[in-house]
This record gives sequence, C-alpha cells and structure tokens, in this order.
Amino acid sequence: MSHELTQTNTNSKIFSPPFHGGFSALGIEKKSYCRLVYKSISANVKLQSLVRYFSTLNNPAILGAAEFNSDRNRYSYFAAEPVEVFECLNTEKKPLEKLKAVLNKYHLEERDCHDLLRRSRNDIRDSNLSLRGHLKVDEAISTPKMNSGIEGVFTGGWLGFFSYDLNRHIENIPTAEDDICLPLIRLCFYDKVICFDHIENCFHLFAIELPNDKTTGEEKIKKLETCLAAAANGGQTPNVKLGANQINKDFKSNITKDYYLDAIAKTKKYIYDGDVYQINFSQRFSADFNADAYKLFLWQNKFNPSPYSAYIDAGDFQIVSASPELFISINNGTITTCPIKGTRPRTDDEKINKENCAELIANEKEKAELDMIIDLERNDLGRICKPGTIKVVKRRDIETFATVFHAVATIQGRLKEKIDFVDILKAIFPGGSITGAPKISAMKIINELEPTARGLYTGCIGWIDLKGNACLNIVIRTIIIKGNTAFAQTGGGIVADSIPQAEWEETLIKAKALLAGIKAVQE
Repeated sequence: MSHELTQTNTNSKIFSPPFHGGFSALGIEKKSYCRLVYKSISANVKLQSLVRYFSTLNNPAILGAAEFNSDRNRYSYFAAEPVEVFECLNTEKKPLEKLKAVLNKYHLEERDCHDLLRRSRNDIRDSNLSLRGHLKVDEAISTPKMNSGIEGVFTGGWLGFFSYDLNRHIENIPTAEDDICLPLIRLCFYDKVICFDHIENCFHLFAIELPNDKTTGEEKIKKLETCLAAAANGGQTPNVKLGANQINKDFKSNITKDYYLDAIAKTKKYIYDGDVYQINFSQRFSADFNADAYKLFLWQNKFNPSPYSAYIDAGDFQIVSASPELFISINNGTITTCPIKGTRPRTDDEKINKENCAELIANEKEKAELDMIIDLERNDLGRICKPGTIKVVKRRDIETFATVFHAVATIQGRLKEKIDFVDILKAIFPGGSITGAPKISAMKIINELEPTARGLYTGCIGWIDLKGNACLNIVIRTIIIKGNTAFAQTGGGIVADSIPQAEWEETLIKAKALLAGIKAVQE
C-alpha cells in the first residue's frame, strides 16, 4: 500500500493514504464516523499459517495466536495494511496531546452493525467460489452471540504500543540514555481485522467502512476471506524446535553481576531510608539475530505460550512478546488490571513443581509485595473511577505458565463519565507491578540505577477500538529485534528482605525461555 506522509514536526508523524486527505495532529479536523461490518465463518486454517501469511504483508500486527488455556486469551487477532500509522518519537514534546487528537479522529456510527450472515449461504459462496474447501458459513454461529460479546472484542481501530519512557511526559522523570530508539508511541489504524474465537472455534471478520471510502465494508470482508484462503493454501509452517533452555556466552547483559548486586544494595538503602517500599529493577540481554522474526513468535507461542502474546513488524524493527500480564482491559466502562508479583520456576519434574508452587503460595514476602501493588493500583484507579466502584476481585491467584508460576491479583472499577484513554494513561501508566511503590519515587530510582532507558520494556502493547474499549498487556517477556540484534529484558521486585542472589537468579529464570527461542530459531 502506498502512503503519503503528513507531518506537523519532525518528532511525530502520521502516514495516511491519499484518499483520506490531510490530517492535523493538532486535532482541528472534524470527527469521522465509520460503519462496522462483520461476518462469522468456519475455516480450516491453522493459526500458525495465518501468522506466516500475515508476516509477509505490510505493517502486520498479531495478538494471541497461542495455545488457548483460559478466558484471558479467548480471542486472537490478525491485522495488516493499516490505513494510518501514528508515531511519536522520543524527542516529541507533547506526545499525549497528539495522541488525544489521533484517538478522537474516528468514531463508530450509533447504529447496529451490519451482519453479512443475513445474506443467504449460497450468495456468499457464489461470490467467493475460490474459497470452497477452506471456508464455510456456519449457520450455528448466531448473530445475538456476537452482539452480546462484541464489547469485549477488537473490531478494528488502533493497535500498537506505548513505551515505558512515556512516563516522563506524565511525571517529572529525567531522560535516560536511549540506545535502541524505538518510538514513544506507535499505533496503526486497521480497518480490517481477522479475529479467531478459541471457544467457538470460528473466525469473526471485521471491517470498518470509512467516510468517503472507495472500498465498501463488504469488499473488505471479501479481502479478509481471501487472506484466510491464501493462508490455508500457503503450505506447511516452519518446524520450530525447542533448543537448549540456557543462557550462554552468546548473550550479553547491559550490566555485570557485580553491578546488579551493587544496585540491589543501593535499592535496599532507599527502602531502609523510607524513600520507597519496593523497586522493580531489571537487566537487559542482547544477542545477534539473523532469522525471521515471525519464526521466533511461532517458537514462543509453541514453547512459551502466554495469554497476551503479540507480534508487530514495523519494518525497521520487530516485536515478539510473550507477556503473561494484563495492564488494563476497558470494556463498556469497566476497567480491569491484573498485576503480577511472585514467580517460581516450572520444570518437567512434577514433584519439584508442586514444591515450587506451594512455596510461592506460602511465601509471606511475595504476599506482601503483591499487597503493596494492589494498594498502588487501587489508588491509581481512584483518580479515574467512580467512588465506591473499585474492588479487588481476586487478591492472589497462582497461575501456571509454560516455564513459571505467577501470583496474580485482579482489581476492577467503573470509569467516571467523560474519561478518555489519555486521561487513563495519565492516571495509571506505567503499571505499578513493574515500577514499585510509591510509583513516582520508584521510577526516579529506576532511572538512576538502570544504565539505559527501558524503551518498550514495561510499556504496553494492545488495541484501542472506536468505542473506547481497550486491552493492553505489560511488555515483559518480550524480545525487540533491531539491526540484527535481539534484546530481551527481565527484572523483579526488590523489597527490604530481598536476597540479592535470589533476585539475580529470578531475572535469569524469566529470561531463559526468551533467550532459548532466540537461539533455537537460528539453529
């Protein structure tokens, strides 16, 4: 797709097709009202094949596509060829003002979605004869089911990421050395989305019909059907192997072990002095990378599946995320956050796993860490939620993942009227579980002790639709590929009674699955 560039300065930019005309990042253009079209079908298409096919398209973004294991990853999304790409670079002076204008551009019409299932089965098949054998309309998938669940589904809109270093535009945090130089914000506007429902075992095809669009919503749906057929006909997916699950000399850290232990000592002094209660401190690994990024995503989804996995190819860099952590979900005015605090390794030995899980359940230090973050998140939500609506839905659940056990809390509230997404970011970004408590003091100490800017690490990846709903992960267990180098960063919460050696080992445990994948897909 050809794009022309509209810029207000050199720090933020929006790429858009010519037929949409100009766009002002200052928000002076009137709102565009859009029409949503969707269709539900059955298709004999493997998600791995869709991953491979979408990786060949322009600006692809994939959320999920891993093994289904809970309601938290019921849906997987595939999108490419965005209508617009909005970026704010790390030199931008007012990124949140630009973001507010961008998110305010498109809105859905206040009327029911048009469902192509109203057409007859034969009409749909006759218009897509080449798809026979791969796709079929499933009349058992009812429109009411989709209508009742559509609020929790990404039906098109903005998809991308927010870097951790956006925090300095929210609070008074000094600038750190940024040696990877990803954008502060990168969002793509996708008017076509394939959604796979892991429970219903079917595909939902969504298309947004824009004002003055030369392509109808129905024509966009046909394009998505063509994508499914192309993926089904694309041959076998690459065979990814497990490889060695260990960290070796091929991987370099941005700090030495002595630096790490010294930083932990300084952190504990800040805690003893009463400046903070908890700090999340991290180290970053890097290694040469000369393989296809989508193969690394397939590897992570096979051997390290997680509920908030993501793949983004921005051309100059790629992101492969195996995040287990939800930053926020916004669904029809209800906001939910699920911080993680507490990790133990999971192995092939069931006896050891039971011991590790039991130790995590009983560990008072881990309980205290999570309680601190729950209080922090409740306070943050209190800025944007209606009084009396904030509740701790689950104080401490132990969740099982491929390589670790995690302790997870769930906090929820009802948003105040006229609160928009930028207001939410200002109130709660970045997440408390990956900064510390109190948050502002913790971020200043992180900035002092970590040698490089975090960039995307501990920011968030996800979607924002045209009705104000959203779902974003916290960027942990994530690999950034840029300039034939792969970067992976891991950390942990430090409190007064933390054991430095144990904290060091925890960062290695968290990194193992990521680094193993980097090595395996290049063998």
